[in-house]
Amino acid sequence: MKSSKLFAVAALTALTAFASVAQADEADGSQYAAKPTTQRTRAEVQAEASTVSATRDNRPAGSFITPPLASTVDRSVVHAQAVQRAHASEAHRGEASVM
Repeated sequence: MKSSKLFAVAALTALTAFASVAQADEADGSQYAAKPTTQRTRAEVQAEASTVSATRDNRPAGSFITPPLASTVDRSVVHAQAVQRAHASEAHRGEASVM
């Protein structure tokens, strides 16, 4: 029983030592900070940013309703064609079609 407790204490000590090594880094990640390499001035960047924000559309793509398309065919003509095809059994029904 003493050996199992000794083994548990040794494992806990090893785990604690490993955890302290894993957290020895700086909290802000400064070793990975990217060094800016640019030739543009601050005023040029601000001027570009102001033109982009003025021309940008904040609505997500596809979120607006498109206006209805203007048709040149009368509704009664389309309805008559649909009825004619239904009576002639030319219209496919369901997902399967006969080849």
